[in-house]
Amino acid sequence: MTTIPRAGRRASVVAAAALAALILLAVLAPHVAPYSVDAIDLAHRRAAPSAQHWFGTDELGRDLLTRVLFGARVSLAIGLVSAALSATIGVAVGAAAGYFGGVTDALLMRGTEAMLSVPRLPLLMIAAAVLAPGVPLLIVLVAAAGWMETARVVRAEVQSTKTRDFIAAARALGCTAPRVILRHILPGVLPTAAVSMTLAVGRGILLESALSFFGVGVQPPAASWGNMLYQAQTTMSSEPWLALFPGAFIFGTVLCCNMLADAQSSELRSS
Repeated sequence: MTTIPRAGRRASVVAAAALAALILLAVLAPHVAPYSVDAIDLAHRRAAPSAQHWFGTDELGRDLLTRVLFGARVSLAIGLVSAALSATIGVAVGAAAGYFGGVTDALLMRGTEAMLSVPRLPLLMIAAAVLAPGVPLLIVLVAAAGWMETARVVRAEVQSTKTRDFIAAARALGCTAPRVILRHILPGVLPTAAVSMTLAVGRGILLESALSFFGVGVQPPAASWGNMLYQAQTTMSSEPWLALFPGAFIFGTVLCCNMLADAQSSELRSS
């Protein structure tokens, strides 16, 4: 048995605390934001960071810190909900393929591999451009593009677990296949699926940011980190803070998700 390095534990605790603080700020954004999200001050358009506007203002004089906090609500919601949905799909597909095997396994895994072979971002851009973009649609699209890794991991875990003695005993007692999967196999598989889900949160935020950056994601005047970057791309050289702060929040959030997933993976290996 191996142990997780102390530095790794500290890093995971810091990452978890940072994510929890960010989620709390996003939930409380209407109460902690210094200004209204759509408050326009044309006298202070594109103002640099100052004591009055910590992150500066955008092209309409709107406070950037306020919009970053409100944008966190959208970006985090898409990342978290799409990760939960993609994990649900991936666990269902992987459990069915791993447990039943044969034709079921072949059909589900060939479909999974076909989905993995398609470039995600161009496919999502086309789908989002054809359909009316919005947060619910983006959640569905990101989840539909992110369940495949979870399915493959869960399938391998189920194939290993179903050969154990307690599964054979459950079958001998007359347990149906759904009961065996739900009551006896999935509890042991969920920790592995949780690692994939944690990674999927960061991937979902990146995909939403990329779609919004290309203009087919969350549409103004709603704020998200991605469309804030989209609106700042023409002034990055003259007003870099317009891209710096939302970009830093994207980077920091995805980094925290990856650090947590790495810590979870280390715990599974050491157990």
